[in-house]
Order: sequence, then structure tokens, then C-alpha cells
Amino acid sequence: MKHILLTALSIIAPLVAAAKGPVIAPSRAWGVTPPLGERISATIDTLHTNYAQETVPSEVSDAYATTANFGAEGYNMIYFDRKPYSDFFFRDALSAWLPSESTMRFYNTRIPMTLLSYNTGGSRETTQDRLKGTFSGNVNPKAQIGALIDYIYSKGSYDYQAAKNLIWGFSGSYIGDHFEFQGYYNHYNSVNKENGGITDDRYITDPAAVQGGDNTIDTKAIPTYLTAAHSRVKGGELWLNSRYKLGFWRERYDEETDTLIGEDFIPVTSVIWTLKYNNNSHEFINTSEPNDRDFWKNTYLSTDGTHDLTRYWGLRNTVGLSLMEGFNKYAKAGLTAFVTHEIRKFTQMADSIPLGYEPVGLTPYPYDEKIAPRATENYLWIGAQLARRKGFTLNYSATAELGIAGRAVGEVKVDGNVDARIRLLGDTVKVGGYVNFSNTAPQYLLNNYVSNHFIWHNNFSKTRRLRAGGGITIPHTHTYLTAGVENIQNLIYFDSNALPTQYGGNIQVFSARLHQDFHIRALHWENRITYQTTSNATALPLPNLAVYSNLYVTFKVATLHVQLGIDCDYYTKYKSVAYQPATMTFYNQQEYECGNYPFMNAYINMKLSKTRFYVMMSHVNQGLTGSNYFSMPGYPLNPRRFQLGLSVDFAN
Repeated sequence: MKHILLTALSIIAPLVAAAKGPVIAPSRAWGVTPPLGERISATIDTLHTNYAQETVPSEVSDAYATTANFGAEGYNMIYFDRKPYSDFFFRDALSAWLPSESTMRFYNTRIPMTLLSYNTGGSRETTQDRLKGTFSGNVNPKAQIGALIDYIYSKGSYDYQAAKNLIWGFSGSYIGDHFEFQGYYNHYNSVNKENGGITDDRYITDPAAVQGGDNTIDTKAIPTYLTAAHSRVKGGELWLNSRYKLGFWRERYDEETDTLIGEDFIPVTSVIWTLKYNNNSHEFINTSEPNDRDFWKNTYLSTDGTHDLTRYWGLRNTVGLSLMEGFNKYAKAGLTAFVTHEIRKFTQMADSIPLGYEPVGLTPYPYDEKIAPRATENYLWIGAQLARRKGFTLNYSATAELGIAGRAVGEVKVDGNVDARIRLLGDTVKVGGYVNFSNTAPQYLLNNYVSNHFIWHNNFSKTRRLRAGGGITIPHTHTYLTAGVENIQNLIYFDSNALPTQYGGNIQVFSARLHQDFHIRALHWENRITYQTTSNATALPLPNLAVYSNLYVTFKVATLHVQLGIDCDYYTKYKSVAYQPATMTFYNQQEYECGNYPFMNAYINMKLSKTRFYVMMSHVNQGLTGSNYFSMPGYPLNPRRFQLGLSVDFAN
């Protein structure tokens, strides 16, 4: 099937480009920010440079703890890029592959746009396929509709590791003088086989020791702890944002002739409404009784295998009143007041354990009260936002929220940032700073959870975070430098028993990141260097140094654009997190270290008219730079594999 798709696309793409001739590029794209749906400029994914790197699981981040398979679970070890636990933490492990409000894109195109791509790699037994399509078309200059589909199917390099993920969605927008609307609905269904990791690291580090002197590695023959388990995360997100603007019309004159040439609508105030609805479910099934008995320390609900099911839905409404920026020369910033209400509902396994029950050979049931199978939480916040976004020299924004009712009482969130452009050595340098403070209640499922192998009932305190930092961008030297520090009090994390716990003290994290690119004619060298340190590596383990380096040349052969290069991910050794498949969580451990291994890919990215394609040999250095290429205990990274892909921009 994959060969048919690649062949069809490779034939159709040049014909489309030849038949259409020069086409008009899509005009613009944007994303949105919570809670008011403000638009921020975004790019359209049509560049050929670094296209191939999107298909390597470990390159989701410069330091990424992953079960290795494409579309499978992972955890960002760059702390300042990591988000706090969501209301439904099972989804967090797959956040790199699932759509969200922060990754959603809207387009305004003068002609309909269809971006279609197909990527594949590996052998028949380890194939990795991804088919992805994005469509956007304008009904008129103000109204747009869109759709997306994303299908991942990867068998994985190791046994019992297959992943299948189907995402589809629709979107639309209308940007008028008085009325604006943006909205989407995305649905996802992700199924991941869980193998619990390989049983002996020596199958990777010293295969001869466990294979009677045979040094060859058949990754599909390596034994794994689990053979009949899988997780399913399923859900959808509906997001609707509308704004009605009140204002006046201002006449526009030709400056030379002083004649009236038109009128412009000047918005003064607007009423905003945003709705966000999420529904999610997590299912974990293991049909092997021996696996259940040997892999997990505790079994609470059933000794005949495991079938855990947890559901959640949340509905958030935000209503705001805004005084618009720029309606006269004194209105240098916009001011908005808003109120947000949210309801969250949870359904999980019934707690059937008798109080005081002490099963033979297992941990006694540790609580003196039952956990209800259903729970409802209500939150109410008020907030305000002051923002200047249209200035050339100086822009800033400050948003504050205060919880006043329900579970939100006592919650505080404050986010502020400022950006300035200054002239320095004949260049325009961008300097920015930010400060974030939050005091937030723990998510319900971190306090209350029931399943076959894990039950917890906690009463965690609010977590307080204070983060401040800044950065500088120097376009002339291709330099981007940021630095920041965060203090966390009452951090919640998963301990060595894979149970949530809270560290009541303070933890400090410092991080500095340098993006530095060099180029001489056709030669390019891109670098990202991240240094981070934590004051408590037991509660918050982090690799101190992470480096991404990409060396390549670019050139043209007639009308064919070519990027030929090799890139490398590296981070220092640290006591890495481990993965618990029953809850899809990453927990701290103190026995094994991972890291200190370069992961390298050799690639060729090409673009001909509206068609991008690539060939890559990922993990090209396997066997040349050591063999300890583990991302987490029991989870080695993918071995060397050949990959290729094709993307076509069908501008209709």
C-alpha cells in the first residue's frame, strides 16, 4: 500500500505543478492563545529544509524520554518546554502527536490549499507510516473552512510495540468588521501496544552474552515484559471563539488630492465569548494473567487480567468585555475583563476493595475511605488582560486570573511579557522578558484514582510556581539566547513506586538556551544548546546539557532545491525517568542512568516546485559510537533504519 501511495503522489505532483503553472502562495496563517482567542502569527509548513527530521521519534525534543516508537508515549526532559499535568494526565504522554489548542492553525488563502504528505520507513516487520492532510479554502476574503486528517501506523522496531493513531477534524473562521469567529473540532483515537520494556539490556549492549556468542541483533526477537497489553486514549476537543465589535467609521482620504477614497471601521470595544469542550477516555487492557502477576506489585480489582477504564469531560466558558487597542492615539493598549466558569466530570473504576482488606503477599489497602466512581468539580475565575500588540518598538501583555468559587478558590495565575526592538550595531535586535506566577490546585486524578494495579487517595496542597527570564534575538548573527529561573513549591511527581507524591519544599531550576546558526555560502551549521540544573535531582531529574547540531549544504540542480546533511541529538547522562504502562505516566527512579549517546541521522531533503521529498538513514551511527542507546530503563531507541517521504502542496 505504501509503495502505491508514494508512486501515485510522485506522479501526480509534478503534473499538478506543470498544469497549474505559477501559483499564488497562501496569504497567512495564525494560531490562537487562551483564554480570549487572540490571534498570533504562524507559519505554513511548506519549507523543505529539515523536513525529514519530523519523522524521527526522539527528535520531538532535544532531550526526549520515549518508548521509541513513532506515535508512542514520550516525556520532554527540557524543563522549560514541559507543560504541567493536564486534567487528564493519560493524554500528556501522547501530547507530541495529538492536536490541541496550542498547535491548532487557521489559514486565509486566496486559492484553496491542500497539503498532503506520506512518510514511511523500516522493513515489513518494523514499518512506520504516516499519512497527513490539511485543507483550507476561503468562501470569500473574510470566511474560511478547513479540515485535517492524520493517520499514524507504526509496528515498532521492538516486539509488542505497535502504535496506531487516527486524527481528524474540521475548522472555520470569519474575520469581519463587526463580527469575528474561529472554531474547530478535532477527534483522536490512539492505540498503543505496551511491552513494558525489554527484559535484559544486554540484548542491546552485549548481545553475545545472552545469545551464546551471537553478536547480531534481531530486535523483534528480544523478549519483553508484557506480551498482551495495550492502551487506548480517545477523545475530542471542540473550541469556539466569537467576538462582536462596536465602533465607528472613519473616512479615508487621498493625501495628495484630499479626495475621499473610502471608509475604515475603527473598533472601540468588543464582547468576547469562548467555549472549550473536551471529552477523553483511557483504557488499559492486559489479557495475560502471568504478566499481571509478575510485572505489577499490587493487583486490587481482578486476578483474571486487567481492564481499566477512566473517562473525563470538561466544559469551559469565558465571557469578556474588551476596550480595543488603537482606536485613538491615546489608546496605546487594549484592556479586557473576563470571567471563566468550568465544570469537570470524572468516571473511573468502582472501588470494590473492603476497607481494611489486607491481601496475602500484597500491599494492604492503604485508605480509610472509599473513592467515589464519579466526581464533579466546578471552577470560577475572574481575570483581566492589558496588552499592546500593534507597536513596532514596544509590545507587552499582562494577564491575571483569580479563582473565586468552587475548586478554584485561592488559585492565582499571572503572566506578563514584554518585547522591544532596539537598534544595535546597524541591526534591529529584539529583546524580551517574561514573568509567570501560579498557585494552582492539583488535578482531580492526581488526588483520586482507582485501577487494578494502582489506587491512590491524596490530599495534595496547591503548587506554586514563579518563573522569570528573558531573551535576545540578533538577526544579523543568527543568534537567539534565552535564560530563566523557576522556583517550584509543592511539586507533584511520580515516585519510584509510580505513585504521585508531593515534595513540600522549594526546588529551583535554572535554564539557559543558545540557538546559534552559521552559514558560509552553501554551508550551514545550526546549533541548539540547552543548559539546565535542578536543586533537587531526586524529585526533578534533568539532563544538565542537551545539544542539537545540524550540518548541511544547500544547492540547486536546475529548479530542484536540495539540502544534504547530517544532524545529531545528544544529552548528558542522568538518572532518567521510567515508564509505567498501566497509567501512561513517567516516574522517577534512582538505579539506572541514560544519556551520553549521540543519535545521528543522514538525510537529503529536496523540493521541486510544490513538492517536497526526502530520504534519510536515521540512527546512522549505530554501532560506531557505542551501544548504550537507551532513552529510559528497558526502552532502547530505534536502531538504524531507512526512511523516505513525500509532501505535495496542491494549490487548487
